[in-house]
Amino acid sequence: QVQLVESGGGLVQAGGSLGLSCAASGRNFNDYVMAWFRQGPGKEREFVAGVSRSGFATLHADPVKGRFTISRDNGKKMVFLQMNSLKPEDTAVYVCAAGPSFIDSSVSRNAEHYVDWGQGTQVTVSS
Repeated sequence: QVQLVESGGGLVQAGGSLGLSCAASGRNFNDYVMAWFRQGPGKEREFVAGVSRSGFATLHADPVKGRFTISRDNGKKMVFLQMNSLKPEDTAVYVCAAGPSFIDSSVSRNAEHYVDWGQGTQVTVSS
């Protein structure tokens, strides 16, 4: 079990960049696959990106491929989401999530896999 706290959200113009951070506390952080989900106004929660235990394997949803990059620093127990070329449709509450993983290369895009969730941070992209 890990506790997650996101930070870095804010207001940015379209085309701009923003970096999100997720600080984890608890034991065995290195055993969890980490991911970012988001939920925009009037939309369902969707997978954004995930990263394996080691940080080597990553998975990014099609709408953000080439623009967003997920990474992690196991020494600092942190997960990051670098967002570039932001679009108004990226506006959402971004939530960090953790799920158990027994395979180094495992990355899941399914919310059902994740056990621990942060409170979320608002990202608003203006036109």
